Amino acid sequence: MLPVNCGSHADYQNFVVENLRKYYPNPDSISHDTWDIIDRFWNLDLSYTDEMMRSKYSKYGPAPRTPSCMQRSYLLSIDFKVTSITEWAAQLKINPLYAFLSGFKTDDTPGVGTFYDFFSKLWDSEDKNLSPHLHKLKVPVKKPDKKGYKAQPVDKTTVEQLLETLENQSFSIDEQPYGSLFDLYTKEFLRKSLDKGIINNTHLSIAGDGTPVVTSARERKHRVCDCASKGIHDCGCKRYFSQPDCDVGWDSSRSCFYHGYDLYMLVASDSDSDLPVFPLLHPASMHDSHGFLHAFFRMKSFLPDFHVEKLLLDSAHDAMPYYLYCRRKGITPFIDLNEKRGIKEKYKDDFTIGKDGIPICKAGLKMNHDGTEISKARVKFRCPLAGRKYGCSCKTPCSDSKYGRTVHLAMKDNPRLINIPPRDSALWKKEYNARTSAERSNKREKIDFKLEDGRHRSTKMWYCRLYHILMLQHLDAWDMPFESTLRKLICNAA
Repeated sequence: MLPVNCGSHADYQNFVVENLRKYYPNPDSISHDTWDIIDRFWNLDLSYTDEMMRSKYSKYGPAPRTPSCMQRSYLLSIDFKVTSITEWAAQLKINPLYAFLSGFKTDDTPGVGTFYDFFSKLWDSEDKNLSPHLHKLKVPVKKPDKKGYKAQPVDKTTVEQLLETLENQSFSIDEQPYGSLFDLYTKEFLRKSLDKGIINNTHLSIAGDGTPVVTSARERKHRVCDCASKGIHDCGCKRYFSQPDCDVGWDSSRSCFYHGYDLYMLVASDSDSDLPVFPLLHPASMHDSHGFLHAFFRMKSFLPDFHVEKLLLDSAHDAMPYYLYCRRKGITPFIDLNEKRGIKEKYKDDFTIGKDGIPICKAGLKMNHDGTEISKARVKFRCPLAGRKYGCSCKTPCSDSKYGRTVHLAMKDNPRLINIPPRDSALWKKEYNARTSAERSNKREKIDFKLEDGRHRSTKMWYCRLYHILMLQHLDAWDMPFESTLRKLICNAA
């Protein structure tokens, strides 16, 4: 049977007010932190959930739970740091606040199975994972030579090949298993953040970063062939993997191997609250330079009205195809240089470009920045020892001119090393410092909202948990009235 709509958002608000007066007539009996959560959920309108999910229910059978109440309840479980669905279902029966704040009557709350049925309706695929359980063993990730370094990619596809493939490929959100989750997240949270002016989608600065998501202590797999009985223990036959979308990767920050996903997050770096825009889960072994491309081109397809003007990425993304693509699309890249990919290069036979993109003169000194020609896409540098009055004080001057030797670095010659603004400028450093917004956003998801504590075994459940955490990040960023309207209603009644 199709879900019975309990009414408008105003009806939900009246239901909460009525139960607060009944169970908590004294508002001071509720802590300040809990009141903050109550206020946010009391103002959160999830009416679109009922509308969108109506077609996912059968017209026959008993009346199901209202989808908006189920979604609200799951959001509350994450916000109240209850990581187990079984524990949350028990808490709904014990704690009346959790029940009526979800939208349920205190004596009629859903069980564990009802929640998992709801999650299945949010997942637009009959398979719980993106990959089949049976597949061959992957090439293992190798430990880096130095501490703090990322592992080398195991994928033989180069960044240039992958970028060309994805750029010419069109993605449809309707074909993605997480399409319904993305729809709810976009319509009820991301678009509202745009309306509130928290994110500017017409002049967007995007910061990207990958982070490990540990799903289990080890990789679980077993043989399905009889090669072992024949004495063949290193066969290339397929194995059965309990988590087929996960594999073993290298955590460079903790210097250890782990089993799980690599979560690549695209964040609006110019938003005050480091708000996420688009997430994508990859196998743990995927390198960030590949993970960004998969996430970025999907975001462009799913959110066509988001116009990216700046890209803020760390040195793992320092590859020439990135810079060439940004130049073609009019995007300003702010990417840290990776010394392993080569930095000091000869420029016009007698100058060397240093590790920060600044030319080094024959005497081994950094040249001074002396202006930028935007129309010609080049940066001008001048001899560091030359004065306008006395000329160059160098013992072996490069030029007879009092002005000193000048060098123009054109972006077309090497867009990777030559940037506008230059890497040594205060403007470049200020913009690049905002890249840490991606790391702060990942911290919010993993530490504050306990993403890894879900202990799920399927990609379906990990995406359900991930997208609802993103919803809460947006909800927390929305400004609330200084004085609680709900609290006033309770106090006036008292």
